[in-house]
Amino acid sequence: MKSQYIFGQLKGDLFGGLTAGVVALPLALAFGVASGFGAVAGLYGAIALGLFAALFGGTPTQISGPTGPMTVVFASAVMAFPGNPSAILGVVFFAGLFQIGFGLLKVGGFVRYIPYPVISGFMSGIGVIIILIQLHPLLGAPSVSSPIEAVLKLPQALSIVNNYSLILAFSTMAIVFFTPSRISAIIPSPLIALLGCTTLSIIFKFPVDTIGPIPAALPKVALPFFSPSLLSDILPMAMALAILGMMDSLLTSVVADSMTKTRHNSNRELIGQGLGNIFASIIGGLPGAGATMRTVVNIKAGGTTRVSGLSHSLFLLTILLGMGQYAAHIPLPVLAGILMKVGIDILDYRLLRMVKRIPGPDLAVMLIVFVTTVFVDLMIAVGVGVTLSSLMITYRISRQLEVDIKGVRHHEWQRDLEKSLEEETDYRIRTLSVMGAFFFGTTAKMQEQVSKLIGTKVVIINCLDVSFIDLSGYFALSEMIDRLKYEKIKTIVVVREGVGIKTQMLNMGYENLLGSDGIQVDYNVALHLAWDYLEDQK
Repeated sequence: MKSQYIFGQLKGDLFGGLTAGVVALPLALAFGVASGFGAVAGLYGAIALGLFAALFGGTPTQISGPTGPMTVVFASAVMAFPGNPSAILGVVFFAGLFQIGFGLLKVGGFVRYIPYPVISGFMSGIGVIIILIQLHPLLGAPSVSSPIEAVLKLPQALSIVNNYSLILAFSTMAIVFFTPSRISAIIPSPLIALLGCTTLSIIFKFPVDTIGPIPAALPKVALPFFSPSLLSDILPMAMALAILGMMDSLLTSVVADSMTKTRHNSNRELIGQGLGNIFASIIGGLPGAGATMRTVVNIKAGGTTRVSGLSHSLFLLTILLGMGQYAAHIPLPVLAGILMKVGIDILDYRLLRMVKRIPGPDLAVMLIVFVTTVFVDLMIAVGVGVTLSSLMITYRISRQLEVDIKGVRHHEWQRDLEKSLEEETDYRIRTLSVMGAFFFGTTAKMQEQVSKLIGTKVVIINCLDVSFIDLSGYFALSEMIDRLKYEKIKTIVVVREGVGIKTQMLNMGYENLLGSDGIQVDYNVALHLAWDYLEDQK
């Protein structure tokens, strides 16, 4: 029974990996050409990522390789270091190291906290970048390296349109967009388009640009050596690549979890992705990440374990060694048509369909990230988006903070003290109740209340409804206590027990400010202490 199960599982893994490899082949070639580093680099990257991420990653069914977003960032590195392949591959190498570091530091769990408008604007921006850049080879014009260049040179490209390129590109797009799902489930539509349109071009001898020679041999293994003076330029790009690869891979892992009813190990996945990118840089390949479409295809075809990722990688290696010479005839407009589908698929249609109904601030963040991604820089786009989202969340939370100052009335005391307090305190005991998060975004509102307390004798700061206090909050509170102390006003702070606030206050020296009885966890005890203090002052 056990052997039958293993054989059935192996069969599913081999078929899933083979199917994913068939899907990956045209995409790897297309991404390689689009990056400006060569079609074979796309294959090298798919082989390296597929192998190492499968062996060491934390998502058994995930298929990794070059993806659209990673290719866009890598293309910017190709453009930044023209004629310096070692520096370009150095970006990939350090990106892999950063990803391993993310995994060891257990950063993977924090990806879920990136706001959705940031992810939406970023991914839609990458989709538009791919579309803009592929317009030129689709029209038969020379390739461009940036979306701005693509827009500026579009009139020139339209003036020299190659009709044969248009025929191949639109035929490719017709196949990838309109092939019935029952057919593409057997033979992936990108592969149908690649084989069919390349055959059409060869038979009728279309005068279009092709991939060119691909070495049908194992890649050379070499560490990327570059001048140390370039490190300051390489590291920021590597960090951008690492963060994008982390987001791309872990989002794909979530998709795999939902399909297989399992749970991935996000930090192990980052280590596997990092090792894959390091090896990709050593053999001259494109960087990559977990690929959603290839992972879904693998799972649907029966892949259940790491063997599926290994078989996908071995299939691509076999293609490289046995059919590299034939890939040289693949027309660039065909690859452009395939990538057009990739770019269009990346666009976030879920948010676009709701654009009139989502909150204005979230829409603003999405649009700013989108425009910054397309026309400025991908890393800057993520930084700007996360910063704006954080500021808006801070503002919203700070609006929820309530600070209420009141005198202590008789009904708040035990019965035996009611009459005497009503007659004698004359509101010389006052409470300041804080409700909500006490953090850097709300400290200003807290400090505004100090002037209203001048003239009283005892102030009870009631923080029982405060769930946490950050460093800014602790400093603001200490400054308030200092000012009250200067005005000769006794201060007692009441905090909730069991959330660590009292311990933190003691660690930060609040006992020196407030005295040994200045921090309480029971409001009634604090009231009695206030009364005792007044009695002692008589």
